Amino acid sequence: MNKPSLTVSASPHIHAKADTASIMWSVSLALAPATLWGIYAFGLRSLLVLGVSILGAMLSEYLLGRMSGESTLWDGSAFLTGLLVGVNMPPTIPLYIPVVASVFAIFVAKWTFGGLGANWVNPALAGRVFVFFSFTTPMSSYKLPRTIASIAPDALSSATPLSLTKTAIASGQLGLDTKALLAQGGYPATGFAQGISSLTGFSAYSVDTFLGNVGGCIGEVSALLLLVGGIYMLIRKIITWHVPLTYLGSVGLLSWVFGGLPSELGLFAGSFFPSIFSGGLMLGALFMATDYVTSPITRKGQIIFGLGCGFFTFLFRFFGSMPEAVSVSILLMNIVTPTIDRYIVPRKFGDTREYRKQLKEEKV
Repeated sequence: MNKPSLTVSASPHIHAKADTASIMWSVSLALAPATLWGIYAFGLRSLLVLGVSILGAMLSEYLLGRMSGESTLWDGSAFLTGLLVGVNMPPTIPLYIPVVASVFAIFVAKWTFGGLGANWVNPALAGRVFVFFSFTTPMSSYKLPRTIASIAPDALSSATPLSLTKTAIASGQLGLDTKALLAQGGYPATGFAQGISSLTGFSAYSVDTFLGNVGGCIGEVSALLLLVGGIYMLIRKIITWHVPLTYLGSVGLLSWVFGGLPSELGLFAGSFFPSIFSGGLMLGALFMATDYVTSPITRKGQIIFGLGCGFFTFLFRFFGSMPEAVSVSILLMNIVTPTIDRYIVPRKFGDTREYRKQLKEEKV
């Protein structure tokens, strides 16, 4: 029986109708539930912060588009960058700071390297990190949401649960986990969270953080609504599970195993779920680490990328000087992405098991 001289695999043609604009606007839509919760929880001033962030990004995009002769304003990328900058801002931030962050994101991080698709770091993250180190005090001041404001009226403090833990360790207050530190510091919790805690054993802080009843940046506080947006993007196949799951899982696992060491509690004394619900981790893992341009191409590379983000986030949170380091961790892995893509090479289209078997037979 004659053997075929040519083995043909499935064609790698792309039949999806998705383009840049539809992807960008879909991601913005996925971020809407968490954003709307932030506006409700922190008040209308949050809407002003979001508005100036988006306006700064779109005006910058318009000016650079005019200068370069490209019309990129309505592809949704500038809007999404401004929105991501806004949701990464505290609700009490002076309005000029998110404008500076958005302008830096578009002018420096995006267009300096050639515009959309040529940037080597996530523009919104670059803008946030730039203003964080330039305006540290206002970027570290948080307001408690209205859902617990009645418990602690007019509360404005940099003592978020993450920073409270970091401060306690730095001051030599050891032997206490996050739950005990929050209780000792009188950190407020909703009655609903306390009820769930008494029924399930989960800490009230974990419940409030999952739902969004905690201080923080505008769009990062509700892990539940961020997950809703992430599931929407997974269903739409805008993102895959590889980066978010490995990122969140590695932070949770490392925090559980080694998170008690700085407080001298020993191994396996940390907390899994509080570590992934707190801070900007959920926002970063689902909406910023999954950026197409600045994350690896291959699935294996994306897993390595997610693990790297998780390792750096854990390292900086528990052993570094910053209580929260999601943005810096993702930016570091953005820089490593070209190296990952260089050594984790995708298999060529048509390079199937049957094709390789045929080549071996022909050599014989």
